Amino acid sequence: MLNRTIAMTALTLLCAACGFQLRDDLELPPEMAQTSMVIDDDYSLLARRVRGLLEQNGTRFVASDDATAFLEIPTNKVVVAVLTVGDNASVREYRVSHTVKFRVTDANGRELIQWQTIRQARELSFDAQNILATSREQEYLKQDLADAVARMLVTRLGSTRL
Repeated sequence: MLNRTIAMTALTLLCAACGFQLRDDLELPPEMAQTSMVIDDDYSLLARRVRGLLEQNGTRFVASDDATAFLEIPTNKVVVAVLTVGDNASVREYRVSHTVKFRVTDANGRELIQWQTIRQARELSFDAQNILATSREQEYLKQDLADAVARMLVTRLGSTRL
């Protein structure tokens, strides 16, 4: 029992000494309390992830008539590009990239957060012997990129001071 108490105390002191802190909820701009998201595909991975993250931080999504802010996302592109080609003209590596451009305006059209672009990319090796696993890995990468970009977008919204 004493060893356990000493270990827990040491762990607590170690975490405090390195500067570790739990992340608080984001403080989003107050204008974003009632937001309308303007995006081509409301059901895309990115739109669903951003909506979920913002709702966790107190934002309510409403129709455009009731909105105090508009989150505009005109660019939400996932691109798969060939990186290397083997001897027999078969693809060896791909790059999957996700690019998002966004801004926030208030109900009067005043820009609260200027246009910003987020881009994330991951590389993927193609295994001709295991085609099904490679295509599934590509889908997982796309989901992972959507998650990463959504978290970055929401973090930027929370770190912007008006």
